[in-house]
Amino acid sequence: MIHYSYILLEPLTSFESTEEIRRTFDLVKDCGYEGVELQVTRPLGCEVETLLRWITEAGLKVPSFLTGEAYHKGLCLSSPDKRVRQRTVDRLCEYVDIASAFDAILVVGLLQGLRSDEPDPQTANQRISDCLRDVAEAAHSQGVDLVLEPINHLQVGFNHTVAEVLQLVQEVDSPALLPMVDTVHMNIEEHNLLQPIRDCGQQLRHVHLCESNGREFGTGHINFSAVLETLDEIGYDRFASVKIYRGTDLEANARTSLTWLKR
Repeated sequence: MIHYSYILLEPLTSFESTEEIRRTFDLVKDCGYEGVELQVTRPLGCEVETLLRWITEAGLKVPSFLTGEAYHKGLCLSSPDKRVRQRTVDRLCEYVDIASAFDAILVVGLLQGLRSDEPDPQTANQRISDCLRDVAEAAHSQGVDLVLEPINHLQVGFNHTVAEVLQLVQEVDSPALLPMVDTVHMNIEEHNLLQPIRDCGQQLRHVHLCESNGREFGTGHINFSAVLETLDEIGYDRFASVKIYRGTDLEANARTSLTWLKR
């Protein structure tokens, strides 16, 4: 059975107070979710022990942490500057420590960089692969899964399709590095939404569910029934995170989208 979580796209440092963070966790739980997916940043916005306590008190889990915010702080896996790449590896290893405390996975996407960072995809992928191999070693030692997200060409420079991600996973050759899927990115890059899921098979470690227009579910054209049936077909029983990046009413978006999925 799939477990549902809700993605908070804004980092905890953007909340006005700790009470607002705690109320948001309670809201996510009240909407029917089992988990909440968070941005991991430095600073995080509170102590790790405090965040773990709040999550536990809300009756939630953190299935995964997103790492893309670090790209906007100058970190990048494909950077021509070796020092930047090393700082990115070091930061991801720090994030592995945080993920370990929550028994969560670590999602890498935007940190791969853009074509403006490195125009040549072969060179970029060699750098990304070398960096992720180091991070995956640290992750494996702590029992943390490192997940590579295929992101569309408008947002990331490399590895847009599930097939490309699977190839890079194979090259890194670490049990800690695994693929994931995101319906909004697949809607742009793939021929269909179902075969990439089947291609991942038992390797599939995480799922983002997002409507084609980024709004609440049912307002676009993603066939979530077919997606969920295919996930069931491959025996996927982990978390799937609801992602909504257009629309400001968190409660309405979270509640109606989960209702849509369960229906």
